[in-house]
Amino acid sequence: MFEKEKTLTLNEIYHSIQGESTWAGEPCVFVRLTFCDLRCNYCDTEYAFYEGKKQSLDEIVAAVAAFGCPLVEITGGEPLLQKNVLPLMKMLADAGHTVLLETSGAHDISAVDPRVHRIMDLKTPGSGECDRNLFSNIEHLTQRDEVKFVIGSREDYEWSREQVTRLGLSQRCRAALFSPIFGRIDPREIVEWILADRLPVRFQLQMHKFIWTPTQRGV
Repeated sequence: MFEKEKTLTLNEIYHSIQGESTWAGEPCVFVRLTFCDLRCNYCDTEYAFYEGKKQSLDEIVAAVAAFGCPLVEITGGEPLLQKNVLPLMKMLADAGHTVLLETSGAHDISAVDPRVHRIMDLKTPGSGECDRNLFSNIEHLTQRDEVKFVIGSREDYEWSREQVTRLGLSQRCRAALFSPIFGRIDPREIVEWILADRLPVRFQLQMHKFIWTPTQRGV
C-alpha cells in the first residue's frame, strides 16, 4: 500500500521583509499555517485561525524555492498544531534554507529539527493566555533560539523581566526580545524601563507595521 501524501493546511505563502527577531530587516519567505488554540487579545492574525487549504509538503517546498530566498519562516496560527510541520522544516533545511519557527511556547518544541531557529513567544499576563505557557520548553532552548515577550503594560513588563532573570534567558538563548503591543502602549515606556533596569534584552518593533498598514496581509 502506498503511503498517503503528507499535507498541511496552509493559510498563505509570501515574500517580504522579516519584521521581528534578530533576523529583522532580512528578506524572508513566510509560510503561514492555519489553526491556533490560543486567543491572545492582541492577535493580529485571526484570519489564520480557520482559513486555509491543504497542500502537500512537496508543493510547499517548491513554492518556497520559487522565491529564490534563503531565509524562510514557518508561522501561523500555531504551526506546531500540525504534526507534518516537523518533516516540512526538515525538508526546507535539507534544501539549504535557513529556517525560523515562530511558535507560541504552549507546545513542545523538543521534536523540532535542531537546525531550525525557534522563536518562542512566552505569553504575558496581558495576553489572557499566560497560563498556557509550557515552561518545560525552556530546557530545550539553545543559542540558536530566541524568546519573545509581547508587552502591553507595566505589569507585563515586570512579569517578563522576572522570567528573563529567573530563567537565565540572556545566557540560555540567542536573545530575549521585548515587543510592545502595537497601539496599546507607548514603545518609549518599555525602552525607558529596560534602560533603568539595565536589562539584558533586545527591544524590537514590528517593522512591517510601519512600512505597510498594520492590518495588511501578505507582508
